[in-house]
Amino acid sequence: MTINKLCDYSQHYRPRMACLKKIESLVVEMQDPNNGIKTQTQRLVITTIPHAITGLDLLQWLANRLQVETEEAQNIGNLVVQYGYIYPLQDHKNLILKPDGSLYRFQTPYFWPAQQWPAEDTDYAIYLAKKNIRKKGMLEDYEKDNYNMLHKRINHKWDFVVMQAKEQYRAGKERKKADRVVFDCQERAYWVVQKPPTGTVNALEYGLNRFTDPNANPKKTYDFYRREIIFSQQSLMKSRVKSSVSIGGLVKYCEQYKNHDPFMAGCLPSNPWITDDTMFWELNMPMVENPTKLRVERWTFSFKELLSDPRGRQDFQLFLKKEFSGENLAFWEACEDLKFGDQTKVKEKAEEIYKTFLAPGARRWINIDGKTMDITVKGLKHPHRYVLDAAQTHIYMLMKKDSFGRYMKSPIFKETMKKAIVPDETKLNEGKFGFNRKHRRSSPSPVILRQLEEEAKAKAAASAPVDITQVMSKLDRRNQLKQEPPQKT
Repeated sequence: MTINKLCDYSQHYRPRMACLKKIESLVVEMQDPNNGIKTQTQRLVITTIPHAITGLDLLQWLANRLQVETEEAQNIGNLVVQYGYIYPLQDHKNLILKPDGSLYRFQTPYFWPAQQWPAEDTDYAIYLAKKNIRKKGMLEDYEKDNYNMLHKRINHKWDFVVMQAKEQYRAGKERKKADRVVFDCQERAYWVVQKPPTGTVNALEYGLNRFTDPNANPKKTYDFYRREIIFSQQSLMKSRVKSSVSIGGLVKYCEQYKNHDPFMAGCLPSNPWITDDTMFWELNMPMVENPTKLRVERWTFSFKELLSDPRGRQDFQLFLKKEFSGENLAFWEACEDLKFGDQTKVKEKAEEIYKTFLAPGARRWINIDGKTMDITVKGLKHPHRYVLDAAQTHIYMLMKKDSFGRYMKSPIFKETMKKAIVPDETKLNEGKFGFNRKHRRSSPSPVILRQLEEEAKAKAAASAPVDITQVMSKLDRRNQLKQEPPQKT
């Protein structure tokens, strides 16, 4: 008989989840006879179930053992039940931990999900066939679908499946009723975890199947040790930075940008979100004529800050034109437009950039070395967004190391800095924005209020007039009690 497989149903290797080992150690602690959860014999309908626990006991043990809140203990308990380490005896479909008197039992280690034996289709088919015999065809809808699918898939050995199911059913009837119920619950809980109903969350889903075993130890060959030695040598040669140096650089960066952070130093003339003054937006428009002094000072931090500001880039372009090197910045801007522009025009823009800046006798020819030119020309045969990265990086470093330093000392930058605006702080209209002048503070603690009330009551009781007759009557009654002899029993 020929079997046509539409897909590969073999068991592939899957990554071992790190949380399984932690859950297993926690479950082992739960079963400790001294410090674990106390198990008792419970009655389920008319059957006595040995070594059963309640969901409330399990929840309290998790909260006390892990020192967590009840909500977090509930989530951990749900994971333990969903992974199949503890199974419910009553509601088999809902794999959650109920914080009440619902009964649970510990799953035998043979059915733990970390075991090496896989959940094969033949074993599942035997389980469904046995359940079909016991319940006389009364299976769940998803179990019926799986039963029919497995019948078609492994039809060549279905007689073996039915024979095994009958033998297991006959052997189960010879057990005691309590043992039979416990084994049926264990087996049903295992298959609910491994083959959950359609539409429910599968806790054992690992994502894509792997065709290699991630837990297998590879054979350590000569090539393996050679690569390890090369990696170690490169790690030893790699330069390291002291913590004090890196922390000092971080402190310097924070001090440099502190006055330019609106959250730390505020913004001038005012915050437009809490006042009716929109001058802050107008002064910080992309192409404003006279920028603010803080904005111009930020250009001096780095060449990247200068190019990221459209107004600073315009000022830098004016400086480069006077030095007859404006094509460098124009080429950099054209490469940025190629990278972040329309995908359908990539080829057209790349050809235009080559004709304008790179071709022999180009109108705005740029000076790059021969190696970079060869890489760029070879890449332009199949143009893409980043085909000009090598040439753009070369021009960027050229402007950063040469032109940027001279621009900082040029009259153009000094004139821009001189004309920079320092806006005056806007005075808030207290009549319109009254909430700004209110001194807001948190309400006093209820504990402090209660103490003040008790102190007030104590003062009131101390200042109240004392009734002498009542005080004397209490003293007489106390003296009489002292004089009476104790009664003999």
